[in-house]
Amino acid sequence: MRFALPAPRRRRYDLCSGRGAFMTAFELQFRPSATLIQVVRRFVFDFYEGVLDDPDTVARVALATHELLENAVKYSLDGATELSLGIEEGEGGTREVALRLRNRAAASDVEALTALFAEMDQYPDPYAHYQAAMERGARRRTGSGLGIVRVRAEGEMCMKCSVEGDKVLIEARTQVEPRREA
Repeated sequence: MRFALPAPRRRRYDLCSGRGAFMTAFELQFRPSATLIQVVRRFVFDFYEGVLDDPDTVARVALATHELLENAVKYSLDGATELSLGIEEGEGGTREVALRLRNRAAASDVEALTALFAEMDQYPDPYAHYQAAMERGARRRTGSGLGIVRVRAEGEMCMKCSVEGDKVLIEARTQVEPRREA
């Protein structure tokens, strides 16, 4: 596992509002395994617990990290995965946590992922989509197919997927409660 500090970044724009610049961020490049998923989830939880004043957001970001890394283990072509997390400032003192996961996937998996994100567009209510996916997953013989849908619903995250050839970038964002005054 290689830990890498992110290089200085130019201004980034968020998915939900088109604003924001990173203020606190880290990036990991590694080949996740079932064991490492738990290690990274715990690290993300502990890190954000020390940075955010919002225990609910900390738990949701840890959940999203876990679910997206599980997908990386299952669907990555070569096992290599890049995970980055950052807190971005928005207007009026708002903040967002942005989680990005990059890896390579087989054409059939890219097609399924693209279809899943297209399906999300048909469900403006994340919980209605999650319920439909759970009902469908209950009839499947292998895998539930719920990970990304769960991140969107239970993680209360704004989701986006970009594909370039076999390279996949999944972005998940969530609002952070304002800091409490001491």
